[in-house]
Amino acid sequence: MRFAQPLEAARLVRRYKRFLADVVTEQGEPLCIHCPNTGSMLNCMAEGARVWFARNDDPRRKLPGTWELVETPQGRLACINTARANRLVEEALLDGVIAELDGFTRLRREVAYGQENSRVDFCLSYPGSEVHVEVKSVTLGFADDAVAAFPDAVTSRGARHLRELAALARSGQRAVLLYCVNLSGVEGVRPAREIDPLYAAALQDAMAAGVEVLAYAAELSAEEIRLARRIPVLP
Repeated sequence: MRFAQPLEAARLVRRYKRFLADVVTEQGEPLCIHCPNTGSMLNCMAEGARVWFARNDDPRRKLPGTWELVETPQGRLACINTARANRLVEEALLDGVIAELDGFTRLRREVAYGQENSRVDFCLSYPGSEVHVEVKSVTLGFADDAVAAFPDAVTSRGARHLRELAALARSGQRAVLLYCVNLSGVEGVRPAREIDPLYAAALQDAMAAGVEVLAYAAELSAEEIRLARRIPVLP
């Protein structure tokens, strides 16, 4: 996925009210831009961090740009725009990058399913079967550790999705949780038990029920992001 226009570099002043971030461009221009991330962004919003944003020239938009990338304290690139994860996964699915899900005949987005009024990110049709695929964007990394973690904040929604996938798997249907790792320099993913033990327990239960858990790492730059390779999901 190439960015529609070149990203501009800046320095982060602060992120606040969840959806706002103050930055200063390399030319010294102060801006308040959109922060498209509802999570805690742990380790992704250090004061003074180098960031990249897409400038918006549409006069109908309230803010002049959208924050896309950040350099973490560990020197990694992270894509903090969580809306990118589904687009990256869809692109990878259509290009046959995700070998475990290749060969589908139809792709549907945001399909209602389950007993808790959920919507799955993708429903893939195969001859005689369907596969439900839930996508999670991973950006949490730690110093001197090549293993990323999910989630970066307590997520009751994430646990609900795992319960729904587990119910599908128990009924004999194929269900997949796919971690889209939008963080460079990562060789594995694990559940962040220290942040959300209930999510970690739900993940363990889902895997025991037969839910397939995959993780694919992205290659990131200010010009392009793409899912490139499968990495292991660790206990």
